[in-house]
Amino acid sequence: MTAKKTVGIVGARGHTGAELIRLVAGHAGLELAFVSSRELDGQLVSAQVDAYAGTLRYENLDAAAVAAKGADAVVLALPNGKAADYVAAIDASVPASVVVDLSADFRFDPSWYYGLPELTRARGHGQRRISNPGCYATAMQLAIAPLADRLAAPPQCFGVSGYSGAGTTPSDRNDVAKLRDNLMPYALVDHVHEREVSRQLGLPVEFMPHVAPHFRGITMTVNLWLREPMTHEAIRALYAQRYAAEPLVAIVDEAPWVSRIAGRHGVEIGGFAVAPGGRRVVVVATLDNLLKGAATQALQNLNLALGFDEFSGIPLEAATTEAAA
Repeated sequence: MTAKKTVGIVGARGHTGAELIRLVAGHAGLELAFVSSRELDGQLVSAQVDAYAGTLRYENLDAAAVAAKGADAVVLALPNGKAADYVAAIDASVPASVVVDLSADFRFDPSWYYGLPELTRARGHGQRRISNPGCYATAMQLAIAPLADRLAAPPQCFGVSGYSGAGTTPSDRNDVAKLRDNLMPYALVDHVHEREVSRQLGLPVEFMPHVAPHFRGITMTVNLWLREPMTHEAIRALYAQRYAAEPLVAIVDEAPWVSRIAGRHGVEIGGFAVAPGGRRVVVVATLDNLLKGAATQALQNLNLALGFDEFSGIPLEAATTEAAA
């Protein structure tokens, strides 16, 4: 049998780290080499993540120690601003290793591959330095891309995320008591995902994020003005054609519900409301911020980089509500 590829995870205490452990544990071609977490140092991984059955323990590894592990791939699931030292150590010691960074640290670096496979797959095979898109940014781009070359004005994106998107470090945005019966707006201009999407699509995008009391899942409502009128049928057909070969993207008739995508690995796009005159369109996209917005997408990128089928280890039968029905 072909030897498994080894994967290490840095920042494994967080919600996304746990999802990554589950996905790697279920991948026939991958093996966890290490998981690094300062807070969980010494604890059995299996005690924290039920899908993992091995004897591996969490370690508190600095950048040099991570590089010394010599894993085939390292996923950095760290807060923004923390990745550079790890990347520098890997560059110096094991430059052939694949690095997938889930933070925003390298999303604006042209030397890194920006890994949103549904839009950038042609450049994904064999990449070694991969910047995983943001969760909000993934939803925005997939909702806008089919109409991007027909727009007359910047897309306006109203995003609502579950509080898991705020991570595990205590803040107002993951304080369940403060979120109860509440919708919390924040960073209403110049959000990093606004800049990220504007850069990737090559057009200005306006983004207004909010946090809601639910734990996981994003709903993204996008207002689009077209240069020329289109019918509902033509718009829906355009999206269906664009994503026909994408197993993680489902085009649905009604505006999708965030509760129906939670825990699933794909994206649902629908609604396609057209105002009188045919030039204003509203599209809604939903995804799980911890899965397609982070861990599932990271596994797509690992698969492409390491030579596996892109969807290896991803439960496609549970990707969207349509697929599960």
